[in-house]
Amino acid sequence: MVNLIWVAMAVIGIVFAMMNGTMNEVNEAIFKSAKEAVTISIGMISILVFWLGLMKIAEEAGLLERLAAFCKPLVRRLFPEVPPNHPALGYIVSNIIANMFGLGNAATPMGIKAMEELKKLNSHQEEASRSMITFLAINTSSITLIPTTVISIRMTYGSASPGEIIGTTLVASTISTIGAVCIDRYYYWKRTRKGGKR
Repeated sequence: MVNLIWVAMAVIGIVFAMMNGTMNEVNEAIFKSAKEAVTISIGMISILVFWLGLMKIAEEAGLLERLAAFCKPLVRRLFPEVPPNHPALGYIVSNIIANMFGLGNAATPMGIKAMEELKKLNSHQEEASRSMITFLAINTSSITLIPTTVISIRMTYGSASPGEIIGTTLVASTISTIGAVCIDRYYYWKRTRKGGKR
């Protein structure tokens, strides 16, 4: 469905440009955007490779394992329905850690695996379970210590201080995550009061 929407938007835009005689501007915008996309991609690849390399070093040194062990008690409280040694918890913790370092591309596969494992635990297959909803809320808001992707984009466009966004990103993402968890818990409590507890 999304692909059809994009195709429709592109076709409507081209037809509109042809009717108004602005095809030259459209062609110029297409090539300019393509050039910018390549520039941004190369800039993002360099910084993502750097941080993924650091993550690998941290993994080999056992730092990620310690961080995961530190996060697990909190994750257990957020996902009480998930058994203590279930694989879903490991994927959830890995996803949270990757998001903390702004590695959204690295976090996505772990997030998908976490959802797959949570779905196996879900007895109501047609509806998302409490744990699936909670994980989606946390993954979407995600506390970010180092916004790697944003820093790389700022570097690409010649920002004088690309890292100055770290503080504000940490504050904003922390507030958004706390808000997401509070809203998630409120609606769960509201649903259980109406007798919809799962």
